[in-house]
Amino acid sequence: MSDSPNRSVSRRSFLTSAGAAGALALAGCTEGPGSGTETGLSGSIRISGSSTVYPVAQAVTEQFRSQNPNVEFNLSRDGSGGGFSNLFCEGNSDFNNASREISSDEEDQCSSNGVEYHQITVATDALTVIVNNDNDFATDLTTDQLKDIWQADGATTWQDVNGDWPDQEINRFGAADTSGTFDYFRETIIGEDANHTSNYEPTEQDNTILQGVQQDQYAIGYFGFSYYQSNRDAVTAVNIQADDSDSYVEPTLDNAKSGDYPLARPLFTYPKVSSLKEDHIAEFARFMVRQSANTELIADQIGYVPNTEEAKQSELDALNEVISNA
Repeated sequence: MSDSPNRSVSRRSFLTSAGAAGALALAGCTEGPGSGTETGLSGSIRISGSSTVYPVAQAVTEQFRSQNPNVEFNLSRDGSGGGFSNLFCEGNSDFNNASREISSDEEDQCSSNGVEYHQITVATDALTVIVNNDNDFATDLTTDQLKDIWQADGATTWQDVNGDWPDQEINRFGAADTSGTFDYFRETIIGEDANHTSNYEPTEQDNTILQGVQQDQYAIGYFGFSYYQSNRDAVTAVNIQADDSDSYVEPTLDNAKSGDYPLARPLFTYPKVSSLKEDHIAEFARFMVRQSANTELIADQIGYVPNTEEAKQSELDALNEVISNA
């Protein structure tokens, strides 16, 4: 897709538009819909990858298109791993969103196909474990208990986890193994000495997890904090105790920002370096970095921890260096 002839605009027109966008950034504008500043950029952009990062990409692309109506987006939710292996590292998307860092196998796949990439941190998530609102016993869990619930050959009933809890089967809803959320949860909670259970409902659709837990008193699930924030009344978020802590920590943006929440994690997008040669893609990448520090957008509207201004500028400096050498 990066070789599509309708993507390009002249370098002169781009420099004019980039200057306008830069002026907006320096003025602290959020570049929201209706601001009326069109840059003249045109072309298409293919974005694949994480369903957790999808809300960020969706909101940012909508804002970018409000000023660049001739830029078209193809945005999909393939899971971090599914996007890397099936699209991005095959050279078939311009960005891959990811809720964990690119793996060594994916690096090798990209390298073998001549796909160079750049890593951008766009926000921080508080991965949230949820139970049914009628579950009044498992609202606080340790990371060891989570491991017992989610590892292969682990607990089958809630009583297996705690002898005082109901002798009822645990019904699990979670991310599919193509998901970065699955990889992060497996690595952080289960570790290398065990496998993630296959006795669960795997999906890339957060709504399937939500409805599964909402309709079953003895169910448990996990997904990104953003989806929980949008559905606070539907399910109960579990407070998590780290192995080396004395207290259970609520999943909140403040606790994720401070690092107190055990399941806080960075979220990424990876632009393909060769795509950054195209002016509309380079400017969109800059726009996404600028929006990463937009508290109203990232925290209030979506439900993730935004980058600090210092982190945003560091990301922008690194991106501009990659673009200048692309």
